[in-house]
Amino acid sequence: MRGLFVTGTDTGVGKSVLSAALLAALRACGESVVAYKPAVTGLDEPVASDDGQASWPPDHELLAVAAAMAPEDVAPLRYGPAVSPQLAAEMVGEPLARERVLDGARKALARASSALDGAASNATDRVLIVEGAGGLLSPLAEEMTICDLAVSLRLPLLIAARPGLGTVNHTLLTVQAARACGLDVRAVVLTPWPSSPSRLEESNREAITRLGFVEVDTLSEADGPRLAELERIGGELPWRRWLGERSAVSKPA
Repeated sequence: MRGLFVTGTDTGVGKSVLSAALLAALRACGESVVAYKPAVTGLDEPVASDDGQASWPPDHELLAVAAAMAPEDVAPLRYGPAVSPQLAAEMVGEPLARERVLDGARKALARASSALDGAASNATDRVLIVEGAGGLLSPLAEEMTICDLAVSLRLPLLIAARPGLGTVNHTLLTVQAARACGLDVRAVVLTPWPSSPSRLEESNREAITRLGFVEVDTLSEADGPRLAELERIGGELPWRRWLGERSAVSKPA
């Protein structure tokens, strides 16, 4: 089983679009995929649309469409308040323990490792795409951050980051924190990357590459949440290189 863990420098930096694009592109190339997001929050917030375009659904619903899964299987923990999962759980009177999150992660791993339907299926070749919530050091549960979950899953890391002003500092700090915990940072992905990037955006990409000693790729802007659009922008990503050799994924500690 292969897999990638998608984190970000902050909230709202494009993790869900990157994850969905990966899932859609993988499926379009005949790969069997499993999507997992430990918790989704903000479900009480109104769904936003851009200039009359199709509304972007909540993260777990977007990932579910891209992975052909049920939304509740993508994200087992779902909350209304638009805050961290840890605080959202406290606000609804259900403090979130570390073990509950790890149990959900184990189920996602089991789903990715289980035999596929059909005689011609390859039972060992699912790809697990995990999307974190918020930034790498965001609180996830009691005594647990997103980084702790990534370390437990031992998946290679992708870092979604904004292309504009301020991103160099945020991104390099995230890369440094990830590596300090022993995480394998496969790439930084700047998103959404404009068709005609500014001098600042090009400079940011070069600076992150040079100062972070890291591969920096870009994700084009999607024209809405349609599956075909996700396949299009995901197909531009070097996901085969990111996946590399099959990762040794074990049960969360």
